[in-house]
Amino acid sequence: MRYDDGTSRIGADPFSTPAAARDPVRRLRGRLASPVTVWTAFAPDGASVGLTVSSVVVAEGEPPELLGLLDPLSAFCEAVGVGGRFLVHVLAADQARTAERFALRFPGDAFEGEAPVPTPWGPALPGVATRAACTLRSSTDVGYARLGRAGIDEVALDERSVRPLVYYRGTYLTAGPPQG
Repeated sequence: MRYDDGTSRIGADPFSTPAAARDPVRRLRGRLASPVTVWTAFAPDGASVGLTVSSVVVAEGEPPELLGLLDPLSAFCEAVGVGGRFLVHVLAADQARTAERFALRFPGDAFEGEAPVPTPWGPALPGVATRAACTLRSSTDVGYARLGRAGIDEVALDERSVRPLVYYRGTYLTAGPPQG
């Protein structure tokens, strides 16, 4: 099987749960294409922390807000609970590896090789041009996640025609019109 990011896998996962035993709510969620973002902040000790988040909603209005489902056990969630400020980076089609690193699927520091730029909201990933600077307004536990509700303080947009990275049925894919 070949994926949009060029990754190849041979055969099915021998450890996967049989279809009949899978949670139907999780399967429903998997059928909703989601944007792939990386949220970054500074921990109280100044360390850079980050997390891949695909359950994201932007609510227009006055004031504009951003909502996301976060891993309540993550270092990112802990840091934002203390500091309250963070950046949300919107990933492009060629940044699946970045998403994987910040999803903590590999050992080591997710920021390794990134050279993040410090901002008042957290470390900015230099290869990601579309991002929002946010301040946490509230958080509450929902299901197995923590719903973070934040005000959007600033927005930086990549004006180039960039295909977004989306998460669908356990795989990173691209969406949008062909480039060229």
